[in-house]
Amino acid sequence: MSWIERPPLFFRMLVPGGIFRVRNISPGTMQSGGKSIYLTFDDGPVPEVTPWVLDLLDRYGIKATFFMVADNARRYPHLLEEVRRRGHRIGNHTFHHMQGAKVTTRTYLRDVAEADRLLHTDLFRPPHGWLRPRQARALRSRYRIVMYDLVTRDYSRRLDSEAVVRNVRRYARPGAIVVFHDSIKAWPRLEEALPRAIQWLTEQGYVFATL
Repeated sequence: MSWIERPPLFFRMLVPGGIFRVRNISPGTMQSGGKSIYLTFDDGPVPEVTPWVLDLLDRYGIKATFFMVADNARRYPHLLEEVRRRGHRIGNHTFHHMQGAKVTTRTYLRDVAEADRLLHTDLFRPPHGWLRPRQARALRSRYRIVMYDLVTRDYSRRLDSEAVVRNVRRYARPGAIVVFHDSIKAWPRLEEALPRAIQWLTEQGYVFATL
């Protein structure tokens, strides 16, 4: 098992209070039961990819959560509003896609706050999954820190679409929070992998829920 596709226990312990799988959520805070699975998209919105993702999700009647880099949302405000209009959730992914481990806590929290002025959400996901424990503790007072149980690796140029779908098939499980990317970098794999993954998950009886 790869530690990237399904983060191991030691990694989960590095993010105190982080939500990796829905079974860890307190009753009533998120949908639960059965074979629920949670699609999330990172790093958008961008006009080359996000509208296509929205149309695909509409086709299947799926609602998802988009963890946005606020600088992208600033440049494409119509996409931010379109995601909301179609009934999806918005998450904060910092303003500048900032990695918490590389900057001071003060700088990091300032960047998150700048993003919040545009995104207005109680959901947060750290870029690359890394942030300092002090940063996590500070953010917990304002956000639910949503991590992930399954990373598709659609961003990796070392993989093809088939490998991305294979990751979904291997690591999907009830309650999993799944990461795709509505980004130009992921597009060469996402275009084929996302519809195939959704179709396979549907055939396996999964129900798509929202955070």
